[in-house]
Amino acid sequence: MADEIKIKKKVARRGDDGYKVVSVRMRDELIERLDRLSADTNRSRNELINILLESAIDIVKVEE
Repeated sequence: MADEIKIKKKVARRGDDGYKVVSVRMRDELIERLDRLSADTNRSRNELINILLESAIDIVKVEE
């Protein structure tokens, strides 16, 4: 019988990489457009949504 059991430390779990999971409701048409863009650019939906949001948040103007 073994004298000891070795267990490696766990690496960072999901969610500990600076990203958070969010859920968003979108119209079917928007998903279809996103899927076409995804196919055209060879990028995932997730990657495209992040790119688009990062660009849009810098140019949005809040009106009173």
